[in-house]
Amino acid sequence: MDSVERMLEQIGTGKRPPVDSWNPPLSGRIDIRIDAGGKWFHEGAEIGRFELVKLFASILRHESENGFVLVTPVEKWQIEVEDAPFIAVAMAARSQGDAEELRFVTNVGEEVLVDAEHQLLVSNAAASPRPYIQVRPGLTAKLSRPVYYQLVGLAVPHQGRTGVWSCGSFFALD
Repeated sequence: MDSVERMLEQIGTGKRPPVDSWNPPLSGRIDIRIDAGGKWFHEGAEIGRFELVKLFASILRHESENGFVLVTPVEKWQIEVEDAPFIAVAMAARSQGDAEELRFVTNVGEEVLVDAEHQLLVSNAAASPRPYIQVRPGLTAKLSRPVYYQLVGLAVPHQGRTGVWSCGSFFALD
């Protein structure tokens, strides 16, 4: 069984490869791009095989010196990411008030519980707020429009701000 098949097998069990412990030298740039809508492209053509996208997503990380890279134990390749590498496509809220838990699912099937380590962030750089959640260190998921509207429906005032609670932390939306 080759290493790609082994990694696909691990992903099927919910285990992510230990990319943070891999430190190969930079191999160069590869023509892979993630567009602002979360779609993955290779040499200009959309990658249509979901399992392959999940595999690439599992070995993606962000480095301050190299930007977004796909990393294996022996290679590291830079890729282009137009906005956020992932899109939050579903959200579930459990409980109410400051005991609430917000869970999101990304376009690659990764589940994220918003907490102090996986924060909800809002960028106001554009004309309108752009909400993101921290998926892994350096990797975010932009909330899809329907998920953002669902989130806004849960917003409450707190200390002069408007936002949501998750895992005991307040996350401002304004």
